[in-house]
Amino acid sequence: MNIHTRVKSRRTEHHLGAERDHFDKQQLSSISKAINNTETPVKEKHARRIILGTHREKGAYTFWSYSQGFPLGTSSILCWKFCHVLHKILRDGHHNVLQDCMRHHGSLAEYGKLWSHLHDKYGQLVALYIKLLCTKMEFHVKHTEIPPNLEVKDEVLERAAGTDINNVFQLTVEVFDYMDAELKLAETVLRQLNSSIAVSSLTSGQCRLAPLIQVVQDCSQLYHFNVKLLFKLHACLPADTLQGHRDRFREQFNSLKTFFNRAREMVYFKRLIQIPRLPDSPPNFLHAAALAKHVKPVVVIPEDDDQQDDDDDDPEPLIEVSNTPTPSLQSQPQVDIFDQAFGPPNGGFDERDLQIESLKSELELLRAELEKVKTEAQRYVTQLKSQINSLEAELEEQRMHKQRALVENEQLRMELEATRRRNAEHESLQGTFLEAERRAQSTEQRYNKLKEKHTELVASHAELLRKSADTVKMLSATQQTQEEVERTKQQLSFEVERVKQEADMKMEEQKFDLERLKRELEEKMAEVTRVKATLQSSEMTSLEMNSSMTALQAEKERLMRSVREKEAELSSLRQEAQLQQSSLQQERERSSRELGELQGKLREKTSVEEQMKKKLSEEQFALLQGTIAEAENIIQDAVAKLDDPLHIRCTSSPDYLINRAEATLSSIDKMKKGHGDYLRNMEDAGGLLRSLTQFSHLAADTIVNGSATAHMAPTDQADRLTENCRGCATQSLQYLKELKSKNTLQRADPASVRLIVQKILHLGQELRPKGMDIRQDELGDLVDKEMAATSAAIEEAVRRIDEMMNQARKDTSGVKLEVNERILNNCTDLMKAIRMLVIASTDLQKEIVEGGRGGASIREFYARNSRWTEGLISAAKAVGWGATELVDSADKVVLHTGKYEELIVCSHEIAASTAQLVAASKVKADRSSKRLGVLQQASRHVNEMAAKVVASTKTGQENLEDKDPMDFSGMSLIKLKKEEMESQVKVLELETQLENERLRLGELRKKHYDLAGVPMEQVSERNGDSPSPVQQPRPLNMSPKPSKPPLGRKPTLSQKPNIPSKPGFK
Repeated sequence: MNIHTRVKSRRTEHHLGAERDHFDKQQLSSISKAINNTETPVKEKHARRIILGTHREKGAYTFWSYSQGFPLGTSSILCWKFCHVLHKILRDGHHNVLQDCMRHHGSLAEYGKLWSHLHDKYGQLVALYIKLLCTKMEFHVKHTEIPPNLEVKDEVLERAAGTDINNVFQLTVEVFDYMDAELKLAETVLRQLNSSIAVSSLTSGQCRLAPLIQVVQDCSQLYHFNVKLLFKLHACLPADTLQGHRDRFREQFNSLKTFFNRAREMVYFKRLIQIPRLPDSPPNFLHAAALAKHVKPVVVIPEDDDQQDDDDDDPEPLIEVSNTPTPSLQSQPQVDIFDQAFGPPNGGFDERDLQIESLKSELELLRAELEKVKTEAQRYVTQLKSQINSLEAELEEQRMHKQRALVENEQLRMELEATRRRNAEHESLQGTFLEAERRAQSTEQRYNKLKEKHTELVASHAELLRKSADTVKMLSATQQTQEEVERTKQQLSFEVERVKQEADMKMEEQKFDLERLKRELEEKMAEVTRVKATLQSSEMTSLEMNSSMTALQAEKERLMRSVREKEAELSSLRQEAQLQQSSLQQERERSSRELGELQGKLREKTSVEEQMKKKLSEEQFALLQGTIAEAENIIQDAVAKLDDPLHIRCTSSPDYLINRAEATLSSIDKMKKGHGDYLRNMEDAGGLLRSLTQFSHLAADTIVNGSATAHMAPTDQADRLTENCRGCATQSLQYLKELKSKNTLQRADPASVRLIVQKILHLGQELRPKGMDIRQDELGDLVDKEMAATSAAIEEAVRRIDEMMNQARKDTSGVKLEVNERILNNCTDLMKAIRMLVIASTDLQKEIVEGGRGGASIREFYARNSRWTEGLISAAKAVGWGATELVDSADKVVLHTGKYEELIVCSHEIAASTAQLVAASKVKADRSSKRLGVLQQASRHVNEMAAKVVASTKTGQENLEDKDPMDFSGMSLIKLKKEEMESQVKVLELETQLENERLRLGELRKKHYDLAGVPMEQVSERNGDSPSPVQQPRPLNMSPKPSKPPLGRKPTLSQKPNIPSKPGFK
């Protein structure tokens, strides 16, 4: 029994190891066939086996262990198919696959960055696909309730969102980002198919379209998530807050609808997937009832019946179909183990062979039945899936009805709360109304009492009026006074203070009247006393005095009654004044309350304005920081070009560098002014932003052109210029850094930047050619002077040739006279042709100046076009100098003290000088100008005359040279050989001298360029293909060896030395 157990354990271990090896081999085969370099779609059977392998080992360890050996960074097609397989594994694989894939998240992101920088037809697709996969993994790791295939119920989505509105808001943003990654990949794939030859019927097109099946499955679920989450957000937040969400959803809805419609039209997708149809317009999230109209899009994947076609691997079910094997199959391994341990019974014959055959036949029958069962089960599964879809649709509709009922219930609850609040407010208002009604009743009671009191007063007043009816005059006066009092009452409502003053004045008047009456009474009493004194003298007078006394007494009583009435009226007026004062006090208090409210609103408005100003200053500073960051990038990019090997071939001129440096200095002044304006008003940074942008571009131009100019400068000056360019970048970045911080913004100063830009400007001025040191305001006068001097030199040359002609006729005769006359006549014709050329050039120059100066003066035109003006000056000098040299050479030839070669060289020099003058004049001339045609005709005439001078000189030289006959008849063979050798030696010596002289000529020309201030790089460029501003025509080559190339080109005539003429001919 122990032996049987050990044998069985060994067999089991061996069987498990073999099974594991077979599984690894099958997984490797499926992975290598699914992920390769061929531009074909991934076969479904290989992907299915890889997915079943993840379920068998409960993870993706085997997949990643084999996939790490693939060259994902070198083959874009292989990387594309790898992403497709990984997408399938994430959706349909084991749930532990997500954790295994997250371990390789960093390497996937690096591959995405790599392919995003490579220009490959699959490179951009791979970068977008990797970004989608990374987003998918990050989302599902964060929200573990939602599986990678996104197939969850709405309750799970509600539980994942939670009750906190902030979490719902954040989840909605993440779903938006998820959907953006899916749609971006789909749009890029379809756009490439439109712009390439590949279509959906070709394998190349199918290779790109195959991953879109998983994209369609993801997008349908994500669209449903977005709709649910947005309706939930709109139920809790105001509509204005979610305006951005609605706009973003509308864009995604349009893109998704376009993607589904285009994919539905492709033949490739029709047999692989049923793409749902979206509604014509997005849901209206502002109405909660619109949720009931939303229908969840359902994607259907039809099952393939021919999954085992043309399979070159042995299929193996990685997941057991049934957990209860047949007894015969279960007992078979035990028999094999027993047979291996003890050998088969009955010797060589075994009855189990028959059983094996019968079992094999039964197995075949069972397999056929199993296939039928599978087919039937597949049909049932398809039917059940359709039923599930319909039930899910009905369930979704019921959920929508439930959601709508909940929304309506919530609305009713809110309306009930509002009704309760209105009832509470109504009750409080009713209590307030009752309180106000009680106050009104008490006020009315007080008013009735006052009215009764007023009636009593009126009655007493009427009684008093009746009692005083006997005094008609006094009554009329009292009535007038009452009328005045009534008018005064009407005026008291408007002028309380004036009423008080009038009341005081009336009181004073009454007091004054009372005193006056008292004084009158005293006077009357005095009169009575006097009357009593005179009573003794006369009785008649006494009777009269008694009657007057009675009258005075009655008058006194009347006056006393009037005083009492006035006092009563005065008291009533004081009461009315007090009432008016109390009403004014109430009005003042109400005004003070309104003033307090207005002041509170003013303070609130002031605080809001302060906040707006603060926000505006912060936004302006943020704009300033963004502009400074961009300026730093521009300057850093310019500095990076200094070390760029491709930049070494770039060159620039010192003049352009000077122009850029001057513009930079001007921009520094504007920037300093804008800085000061910003410090004075932190709410307006417009001037500083504009000046910073201009400064950054101009500084970068100065740095780049300074480096390019240094490539053509001598070593010392090039090193200094490059170092100053780097210093300019450093100082500029330091200044921008100070502007970027609020702590150092006040003390930021561009003085250091200005200083180093000025150094660059000085270096550029040092690198300018030495011939440009003439003041620009003197160029116009100098042109006229040089043209006049050239004309005078030609006139002088003609006069001297005439003198030489007359002298030759006197001193020579015969052949010599004929030769001299021919040479001098040709020289005279050449001088006349040069004079006509100078006149034509002067006329054309005037035409150019008049046509191009506009409103400027002639001097300003010459100063503005200084390079062209200096070319004219140089050409005029060269023509005058050539004419003088030609006359000197002709004089020497006639006097037999010079060489004919000098006259030929001078003729060539004059032709070149006049050609330079023509070229300098043609630079700015109009091609249709008649004067330009005259100038060109004069130039051709000068060339013809120069050629005649050269021809006549050579002819005269041949005529005057004595050629001795070569007679070698008396020489022996040895003598002839010796003479031949001597002649060869002489020829070699002359050739050596010729080569040395040519080398000397080349060195002289190089030295000439050095003294003229032209760098050798420019010399080599001008000798090559690079055109100069004024092209120097090549002189006529009269060398006996025309095929030999010149050692160096002659310097431009603008740089020839000013050789003075002979003193005798000035």
